[in-house]
Amino acid sequence: MRTPTGPATNWAGTLTYRASRLHRPSSLDELRTLVAGSDRIRALGSGHSFSRVADSRHELVRLDALPPLIEIDSARRTATVGAGMRYADVIGPLHRAGYALANLASLPHISVAGSVATGTHGSGDGNRCLSAAVSGLELLAPDGSTVLLDRASRPGDFDGAVVALGALGVVTRVTLDLEDAFDVAQEVRLGVPLDEVAARFDEVFSAAYSVSAFTDWRAGHASVWLKKRPGRPDSGWSGGRPADRPQHPVPGMPPGTATAQLGVPGPWSERLPHFRPDLTPGAGAELQSEYYLPRAAAPRAFAALRGIGDLLAPLLHVAEVRTVRADELWLSPAYRRDSAAFHFTWVKDPARVVPAVAAVEQLLLPLGARPHWGKVTLLTPTQLAAPYERAAGFARLVGELDPDGVFGNDLTDGLLAAARERA
Repeated sequence: MRTPTGPATNWAGTLTYRASRLHRPSSLDELRTLVAGSDRIRALGSGHSFSRVADSRHELVRLDALPPLIEIDSARRTATVGAGMRYADVIGPLHRAGYALANLASLPHISVAGSVATGTHGSGDGNRCLSAAVSGLELLAPDGSTVLLDRASRPGDFDGAVVALGALGVVTRVTLDLEDAFDVAQEVRLGVPLDEVAARFDEVFSAAYSVSAFTDWRAGHASVWLKKRPGRPDSGWSGGRPADRPQHPVPGMPPGTATAQLGVPGPWSERLPHFRPDLTPGAGAELQSEYYLPRAAAPRAFAALRGIGDLLAPLLHVAEVRTVRADELWLSPAYRRDSAAFHFTWVKDPARVVPAVAAVEQLLLPLGARPHWGKVTLLTPTQLAAPYERAAGFARLVGELDPDGVFGNDLTDGLLAAARERA
């Protein structure tokens, strides 16, 4: 087992983890021994979170050195994959076997378990967050034994075990629902007025299987990325002008790392993300924050953010708006409501960005915003727990599977305390 020395950081180098040790076991037996011998330990994914959701003041473990696993069950139309694997390593083999996942995040180089645990999403009016594809989990309990959770065995509380912020145990395997492989053709529309996006929000975001709008909130226009799936109806919207050359989501950046565009059909695995799975992007000099709002609040959010566009634009690489279908996962920010997700990719300057985040939260929280668990927010754990009506149920589930809090950290401790006090 390798135990690196020195502080570890997240992908962008904007967060230094406080753990005393970071382990990278190379076998499941090593992982079992490690978990059973730890007073407090957390699993760390690919490090793409900008919050301390995965942090620990004690020990951290990464699963990326475990043997890769992709087991396809054709009868059940599921795939069981190693939790520490990246989507980029999973989607190619699935496609070659004739299968697909319904949706992917913009960056495929994120770990499966980390994405699932935080409710990470892609886009599309009919597409739920990535966690909603999970039909089973295998995790290690505090004594290192294996616990199997699935929809059939835990029908009453499986929805509470999926977006679990790492608090139930170290997830080792994830079983995902599959569908038949499909093609996607990606188009980009440039110079779309923000007034049009806000006023015709439903029409714009139903114009393709997956839709993203990029802006800086000051210029008054957006580029709209349309990922069209053959055979799926769309609104027919085609505002702005068609891009005549490949684009990058961040204006001015070379488009080589972006997925293929110009309406050329290709596999779902090579079109649903914004970035190519076969090219690993370098560490970004950035911070990120994101908020899920009730879909009906999107036009008001557009107006509010444009009102502070002069504050936001100088601090943004880019901002993105997507839609997420409602789900039943207790701690999902899209729990039981169709959502519009407002994402901000900030420059790497915390002193200047924090006041901007405060201004955004002052505007969006009254509209019902729920922050993404893995992004920068100024809310306390108590405030983060407040919008989740099933938080007390989640606290009960943690009490059952991890009564001594072996897998907790500052964030989950605060969330659970708030949930129990509210119960």
